[in-house]
Amino acid sequence: MAANRDWAFSPDKQPRADELAYDLDAALDAMVLLRAEVPADAFTAEVLGTERAGYGVVIRPDGLVLTIGYLITEASTVWVSTQRGQVVAGHPLAFDQATGLGLVQPLGRIDATPLDLGSSATCAPGDEVVIAGHGGRAHALAARISDKREFAGAWEYVLDEAIFTAPAHPQWGGTALIDEHGLLCGIGSLLVQELAGNTTVQGNMVVPIDLLEPILDDMRKYGRPQRPPRAWLGLYAAEAGGHLQVTGLATGGPAERDRVQQGDLIIEVAGERVKGQADFFRKVWRLGPAGVQVPLTVGRAGDVLRLAVRSGDRADFLKKPYLH
Repeated sequence: MAANRDWAFSPDKQPRADELAYDLDAALDAMVLLRAEVPADAFTAEVLGTERAGYGVVIRPDGLVLTIGYLITEASTVWVSTQRGQVVAGHPLAFDQATGLGLVQPLGRIDATPLDLGSSATCAPGDEVVIAGHGGRAHALAARISDKREFAGAWEYVLDEAIFTAPAHPQWGGTALIDEHGLLCGIGSLLVQELAGNTTVQGNMVVPIDLLEPILDDMRKYGRPQRPPRAWLGLYAAEAGGHLQVTGLATGGPAERDRVQQGDLIIEVAGERVKGQADFFRKVWRLGPAGVQVPLTVGRAGDVLRLAVRSGDRADFLKKPYLH
């Protein structure tokens, strides 16, 4: 997804500043545009590309930017653009695989007002919110929270309670979910399909801001939370036809190395029946941290196979940011 300023929401889709209990323009001043360059031989380059663009939110007086981590993963160069036209280099400071959140530290003073953090726990379905990107009111969308529920992503990712909003912001990566008090309550991650009665509408999945506080200090100091890394198999798994199927494999990852194949049906983890995508990932993580052996029972071409996958730490496969 590439972010740009060559578009604008129609006035009827923008938030009405005179109906808000906070200064909308002051809140939007915290939004920045991020542009990242990633080496062609980076582990994530094939899936996420080598040129990435999206948004971030200034959350501290020193200019610290909170964003969605996939924008800056393995980035060799990051540029931060403020609402006032200032452009400075940034350092991809941290990425947490469990939450998906990332941090960028500008390498110079930036002219932007930090946005105060709220609590995603106070957000409820039906609440009116603003989904904001860089570019002022033209890139701010009046939306509602449509749901709060579990989210599982095929790339070995689970949120116990993600926030879903509608309508969709078309350039969602790193957008800010701003609540009725003008506080930051989440970071935009994905475009999703939502059911509204009998109609399917597009919306956004947002990572709750409450996931940041427990890990923020570690992220700033060490580049990642100081907890044991999760076991990572290096596969993509999705539900199809009542089964959980391996839909892809990370090149050189643990699953490919230990003979898992695309198209395999995942039946059991350590002898326990798998009941879906999120259940599969959680069963793997419960076995232990990265490095633990994961016994898998899979179906392949009518046969049942038992495989043992020695899990890894996904961070070991990623290029580390250059030190400045």
